[in-house]
Amino acid sequence: MRWLLAIAALIFVLVSPAGAQGRFVEFDQPADIGQVHVTVWVPPGYDREPGRHYPVLYMHDGQNVFFPKRSGFNKVWAADKAALKLIAARKVAPFIIVAADHPGAPRYLRYFPTRVANPEFAKGIAGFAKGKLAGDDYLTFLAETLKPRIDREYRTRSQPRFTAVAGSSMGGLISLYALTERADVFGKAAAVSTHSPLVDPGLLTQQPQMAEMVKADWRRYLSTRLGAPGGRKLWMDHGTETLDAGYAPYQAVLDEGVAKAGWTRGKYFESRVYKGTAHEENAWAARLPEILGWLLADWKR
Repeated sequence: MRWLLAIAALIFVLVSPAGAQGRFVEFDQPADIGQVHVTVWVPPGYDREPGRHYPVLYMHDGQNVFFPKRSGFNKVWAADKAALKLIAARKVAPFIIVAADHPGAPRYLRYFPTRVANPEFAKGIAGFAKGKLAGDDYLTFLAETLKPRIDREYRTRSQPRFTAVAGSSMGGLISLYALTERADVFGKAAAVSTHSPLVDPGLLTQQPQMAEMVKADWRRYLSTRLGAPGGRKLWMDHGTETLDAGYAPYQAVLDEGVAKAGWTRGKYFESRVYKGTAHEENAWAARLPEILGWLLADWKR
């Protein structure tokens, strides 16, 4: 009897920790925007319940989502840990996380929400950044290349209601943009530390006319492109330190525009300020369970 217990204990040590934490799969995805490295996390139980299908959360800046050694800052969102916490508490049904890497230096161009800036401003930004504003191309990759592959290879719930997107800073911008431009694909978005000024907020402080132009661009964009919620949900937030210290005036414009489009705060959108928090991964990791707990609350078994 003892030897049976010993074997059972050994199996628990060798197998259970990995199963209890979910598992990771990594691959390189060829695409028109260039090859993209992708990391997929599947939750505990995925391999034991072959008849079950799962919602999916897509995240940007994949280097900074799971593994500190891959991060440029040795700190991460720890998105799998946040998911495990919510799943264990039964606040959210188990879900898959798909994290797409950023391209390095061209990150700003890839995550820029192309239609937000007026044509003259967009041209100036592209010239300054020395490249093409590629937000639309990136959304096409997510919606028409990456998501179809995930839906083919994993047991997903592929409807927009069960497909979320999340990111921070420029990743927050492109998440909001995805919810607006590809509502046929994404039904939920978390725009964390949203880079609402579009450019360095310090530059806008020095140039008040440009600051007003950015606000006007947001008003135009939200009034003409966002539309009624139609079942969608949106989370936005920012801190008050480092880069986030310059976001409040522009986030106020976003809040107003979203509300005017018919989105009820607390039901269809949230906008939070985290006092004393900076623009960095540890701050985002700390509030991720709260973010996902609200955003994904209707993902039930």
